[in-house]
Amino acid sequence: MNKKTLVFGASLNPSRYSNFAIGRLLAHDHEVVAYGIKKGSVAGVDIDDELLNYDHVDTVTLYLNPSRQTAYYDHLVSLHPKRIIFNPGTENPEFYKILEANAIAYEVTCTLVLLSTNQY
Repeated sequence: MNKKTLVFGASLNPSRYSNFAIGRLLAHDHEVVAYGIKKGSVAGVDIDDELLNYDHVDTVTLYLNPSRQTAYYDHLVSLHPKRIIFNPGTENPEFYKILEANAIAYEVTCTLVLLSTNQY
C-alpha cells in the first residue's frame, strides 16, 4: 500500500539517514515529499525549503532533533497525518502529548528498519 510520506528534516548529504530514507521509501513504492533547510533534490524528490501544506500525508518521518522541532509543531499537526515516526535521536515526549491531544498516532522507531522488515 502506498503511504504518502513527508520526510521532515531531509538532507542533501548522502551519508544522512533522511537522504537514504527517501530512496528506500521510493523503492517501496511510497510517494515522497520532503522538507529541509536546503533546497535541492534527492532521488528525483525535490526538497522544499519552505513549509508547504502537503495534501493527504499519511506519515511524517522526522529527522530533526527535539530542540528544533518546537517551531514546527503547529504546522505538522495541521497536516493531519495518520502518524508521525520519531527516528532515533528525534524522541520528544513534549510533542507526543500534543499529538495525542490531536488524535495523531506516533511511533518511536526507525523508518529504515520498518521498511526493511515490511512493517512500514
